[in-house]
Amino acid sequence: MIELGIRLPAPPQPFGTYVEAVQTGKLLFLSGMLPTEGREAKFIGRVGAELDTESAYMAARVAALNALAVARQHLGSLDKVTRIVRLGVSVVTTGDMRDQPKVADGASELLQDIFGKDKNPCRLVVGVASLPLGTPVALEVILEVA
Repeated sequence: MIELGIRLPAPPQPFGTYVEAVQTGKLLFLSGMLPTEGREAKFIGRVGAELDTESAYMAARVAALNALAVARQHLGSLDKVTRIVRLGVSVVTTGDMRDQPKVADGASELLQDIFGKDKNPCRLVVGVASLPLGTPVALEVILEVA
């Protein structure tokens, strides 16, 4: 990742009563990852109102970096990731906004850059009315691990 110019942040801490990662067998499930830095939302607002698609794309990228930081903390190394199984992306939008997939690509493209195209996940992208802390994006990630 260093050769790609990508540095992972400190892993986010839970904002409630849950854990950030649960492993069962070869699957690692990550809780809803937000575009936060420390205990603060780095992006706030709805796509199509307070935020444009490009800003929300960056928010999805930040959320993916947080997901990778949690995975690395849990596994000890991202080298143990053998596949990204699923990426779920929730995007807060105005009712007429239709570019949720472009926003989700902020996370998808980062994961592809790090792990390669052959490990791309299946993906579900949905528009929602609200997310924790007022963030525009939340990710659900399931990884297969060695």
